[in-house]
Amino acid sequence: MTDLPTRLLGRTGVRVTTLGFGAMELRGAPRGPELSDQEAERILNDVLDSGINFIDTSIDYGRSEERIGRFLSHRRHEYFLASKCGCVVGGAQGEHVHTAQNIRHGVENSLRLLKTDHLDLVQFHRSLTRQEFEQDGALEEALKLKSEGKVRFLGVSGTLPNLVEQIELGVFDAFQIPYSALQREHEEVISKAAQAGAGTIIRGGVARGAPTDWQRTNYMLPGTTMQDRWERARLDELLDGQTRIEFTLRFTLSHPGLSTTIVGTRDPKHLRDNLEFARKGPLPSEVVAEAKRRLTQAGSTPEAVPATGVRAAGAAQATAQA
Repeated sequence: MTDLPTRLLGRTGVRVTTLGFGAMELRGAPRGPELSDQEAERILNDVLDSGINFIDTSIDYGRSEERIGRFLSHRRHEYFLASKCGCVVGGAQGEHVHTAQNIRHGVENSLRLLKTDHLDLVQFHRSLTRQEFEQDGALEEALKLKSEGKVRFLGVSGTLPNLVEQIELGVFDAFQIPYSALQREHEEVISKAAQAGAGTIIRGGVARGAPTDWQRTNYMLPGTTMQDRWERARLDELLDGQTRIEFTLRFTLSHPGLSTTIVGTRDPKHLRDNLEFARKGPLPSEVVAEAKRRLTQAGSTPEAVPATGVRAAGAAQATAQA
């Protein structure tokens, strides 16, 4: 048993730890920092030994799938395995093709590398429109893979504005969505997804929302915007002895619609720190309220989600917490 908090991943009925592991940093050179197989094996087994039971990877992440299969396939029953589709096997980073043929080839190649007969969750790695999902058979093929048992659940790594339409399609079991104290644009649509019964996987909850990462300029917002939001909201005044990383992670965990947040690292100490913060759970409600007040006053206001007919089935599931 783990002492990490768990929540239901929406209508899947699976309980996942609120801290998941994002495996992008296992990709290795040249797309990422050098990482030996020994280091990859250690961090992956540390993840499972700590009690984390949610691992997110992708075809796009270099050697990540291969390393998970090599070092964790013998422990497959211990974790919920999520990967992506639409990426091109062996293609350039960020290259995506949404044809039925490429969806099937990608999933079957992932199964081979990960040394498993099924993926628990396959997520489209681009936030497509309904027309893009359907025009070349991508969504239909993903549903076929699900009916064949090669995939248990389907999801999307989504962003506004298409995320609203994706929720309303009613075929996706989970959504991976960017969110942090410094990137609150999706705050309301996370709630919409949870109210519709979908699981919500938060990305960027620390690594791209924390002040230690202000220099990044290639993900959604430039680093200077993040730094400006933090400083204008005077969030340092709310830390009460916490590090900025702890505050940011626990702010993310405070969202009631969250199922899990994936945090990637190749450093065992960083993993231990993240585990310690996650065990403390959400920030006190009054601290969250004050942080949001300050951020809104400083001009960091969540983007409004258009009124929709999103179904509310399963909302209680999505927010249940052990």
